Amino acid sequence: MHTTRLAPHAPTTASGTPRGQRPAAETESGTGTGTGTGTGVGVELRRVLAGGVEFNVALAGEGPAVLLLHGFPHTWRVWTDVIAGLAADHRVIAPDLRGFGASAPTPGGFDAATLAADAEALLTALGETSAAVVGIDAGTPPAFLLALRNPGLVRRLVVMESLLGGLPGAEEFLAAGPPWWFGFHSEPGLAESVLTGSEARYIGWFLDSGTLGEGVRPALRDAFVHAYTGREALRRAFSYYRALPTSARQIRSAVASARLTVATMAVGAHPVGRALEQQLRPVADDLVGHVVEDCGHIIPLHRPEALLGLLRPFLAVG
Repeated sequence: MHTTRLAPHAPTTASGTPRGQRPAAETESGTGTGTGTGTGVGVELRRVLAGGVEFNVALAGEGPAVLLLHGFPHTWRVWTDVIAGLAADHRVIAPDLRGFGASAPTPGGFDAATLAADAEALLTALGETSAAVVGIDAGTPPAFLLALRNPGLVRRLVVMESLLGGLPGAEEFLAAGPPWWFGFHSEPGLAESVLTGSEARYIGWFLDSGTLGEGVRPALRDAFVHAYTGREALRRAFSYYRALPTSARQIRSAVASARLTVATMAVGAHPVGRALEQQLRPVADDLVGHVVEDCGHIIPLHRPEALLGLLRPFLAVG
C-alpha cells in the first residue's frame, strides 16, 4: 500500500494548485505529495487493495472506525469539512468509491450489493472488525445493505439524501417522477457523449444546486470537476445510475428476509427531506430521523457544523 500525507491548511491558489501543475485530486495515486486538503487535520492518502480493486482512501484520526461513503458528483473530499470533527474521536476512513475519483477504474460493479461488498473488503483490508458507516447519495444504498446483511460489522448506520430503491415511503417525493438527471444518466452512452468537454459546467450545476446556490470553494470544485472529466470517468459515474434497477431488486430482496437491527440515523435536507426516513421506518428496529433546515443536498459541505452536531453524539453512543 502506497501512502501520501497531506498537511492541513497548506497555502494554495484559488484552484488549490499552482498554475500549470495538476490539482491535488490528480496526485492521489500515492506516488506524489499533495497539500491543502482544507480538512483542518492531517490526512493520509493510501492506496488499498481490497476485493481485487485498488481504492484511494483518505485516513485521519484514531479510535473506533467511521467509514464515509460519498455520492455523485463527489469524491472523498465531500467530507472535507467534517473529517476533523470526526477524527478527534474516531479513525476516519473515506474512500473514493470503485471507479470514482482516484480509485482504480473498473468496468462494472456499480450496483449496491457490489459497492457494499467493496466497503466490507476495505474495512477488512484496513484491519477493522467494526465500524460506523455513513453514506450520502450513492453511498446510502450500499451502506444500508452492508448494515442489513452484516450487523456484526456495522456498529451504527447514518444515511443521507438518497432513496432506497422502490421501498414504500417516498411516494410524495416521487409524485412528479424522479429528478430529471436520473433518466439522462441511465441511457447507456448518451450522457457521456453529450457532456464530454462540458464537465465543468455540468458538475458545477450540481455543486451549486446542492448548496442552494452558495457553491463550494474553488479548490473543491476543481477537484470534483477533475474527477469527472473525460468520457470514461463520466461513463463510470453514470454506470451507478444504470445499475439502479439492479440495486432496487437487491434492496427489495434483502428486506424481504431481514430487518435492519443496527441503530440508524436518517438525515435529510433539500430535496429529499424525510423521504428516506419514511422508507426506513417499516424495516428498521432502531431509527431516528432529522432534517437539516436551510440546507442543500450536499450536507457535509453546505452545513458541516449542523451535520457534526448530529453525527458526533450519535456515533459516540455504544
